[in-house]
Amino acid sequence: MPTYRDEAVVLRTHKLGEADRIVTMLSKQHGKIRAVAKGVRRTASRFGARLEPMMVADIQCYIGRSLDIVQQAESLGSYGADISDDYASYTAGSVMVETADKITDDDGSLQQYLLLVGALRSLSRREHPATLTLDSYLLRSLSIAGWAPSFVDCAVTGAPGPHTVFVPQLGGVVADAVAPPGAPRLDLDTLALLGALLEGRWSDAEAAEDRARNQASGVVAAYTQFHLERSLRSLQHVDRTA
Repeated sequence: MPTYRDEAVVLRTHKLGEADRIVTMLSKQHGKIRAVAKGVRRTASRFGARLEPMMVADIQCYIGRSLDIVQQAESLGSYGADISDDYASYTAGSVMVETADKITDDDGSLQQYLLLVGALRSLSRREHPATLTLDSYLLRSLSIAGWAPSFVDCAVTGAPGPHTVFVPQLGGVVADAVAPPGAPRLDLDTLALLGALLEGRWSDAEAAEDRARNQASGVVAAYTQFHLERSLRSLQHVDRTA
C-alpha cells in the first residue's frame, strides 16, 4: 500500500458526505496536500480534532487516485484550540492560514511551512499582540514569495531613504520624483514599525503607538491583497484593537 508520512499544518476543511472531510494541509516535505479524513465529523472523533484548521499534526496518508486518504494523525501542536479561545487571535490565525493556502502552490515551500507554524505557535501563546503577529507574518510570507517590500530606500530607483510615499504596485516606498499623483504618505513612525515587523524586532514593534499600528495594518493589508491578486475573505473580520 503506497503511503507516506509527514508533518503538516491544516489550512482548511470541507465537508464530504455525512461523516467525512476533505482536509487541505501545507506539509513540511510533500507540499500542499488535499486528503480525505474519514469519519472525522462524528461527535466523538479525536482524530477529527487533530485535523482542524491551524492544527499541526504528524500525518500518515495513503496515496489515492484523486485525493489521498489520511490514515493517522498525531498532534504536534494544538494551536487551533488555543487560538480559538480568543477572537482577535482566531481572526488573525484565519488570515494566516488563508494566506498560506493562496501563496503556496502544490509543491509547497519549506520556508512558508516553518514561518506559518512559528506564527501560529506565537499566536497561541499570546507572545505578542495578535495584529502585530499577523502583520509580521504577512510581510515575511510575501518576502519569502519574492515580494519583499521596501520601507526605506526607493523601490523604483534605489535612492536612499527615508521616503514616505507608499505604493503597493511599485513595491514599497518611492521617491517623490517617481511617486504617482495622489499616492498616500506614511508617518515615519509607521515606516519604522513596518520595518520592525518585517525584521522581527519585537521590542520596537510593541513600543509603537496605536496610530502607527493602525496605519501599518492598512498598508500590510493593501500590499498583501495586491500581490495575491485577490481579496482575503477572513481579513475583514480581523479585530484591529488587539
